[in-house]
Amino acid sequence: MAVSTGGGGDDTPMSDINTTPLVDVMLVLLIIFLIAVPVVIQTVDLELPKVKYEVTTTKPENVLLSVKAGPEGCEVYWGTTRIASGELLERAVKKLEDEIERQGGVNAVGLELPEVHIRGDINTPYRCIGGTIFTMQQAGFAKVGFISEPEPGPAPAL
Repeated sequence: MAVSTGGGGDDTPMSDINTTPLVDVMLVLLIIFLIAVPVVIQTVDLELPKVKYEVTTTKPENVLLSVKAGPEGCEVYWGTTRIASGELLERAVKKLEDEIERQGGVNAVGLELPEVHIRGDINTPYRCIGGTIFTMQQAGFAKVGFISEPEPGPAPAL
């Protein structure tokens, strides 16, 4: 039977770092994060639309609106003419009625309603753009789209 009496060669203190507690703590943290991450990230299974570059077809009957924030609040421009929000609804309804009449009435075969294209300044609050969208939908426009500036680079293949 062998018994160590503590005697022997070197009497220098042990200077090696004990890494076992560090490894234990890291493993516990790893296990906690592996369990916690799926609980924290809750998503609904969706199939998001694929973004693709579409060239805007400008038709004369389409409505082009520009929206920006001004000193008195939201500024909406129909083409290049500034227009008040109350007047925007009236003018939009009239434009839609005139276009439907021009194409032969509500029951006309192949009726193509005009679209609304909105250009919004990057610093415009959402309430301005959202209010414009709401007004145009209230007027009866079914298609409301946004004009944006694509990132510089090669044109994507269509």
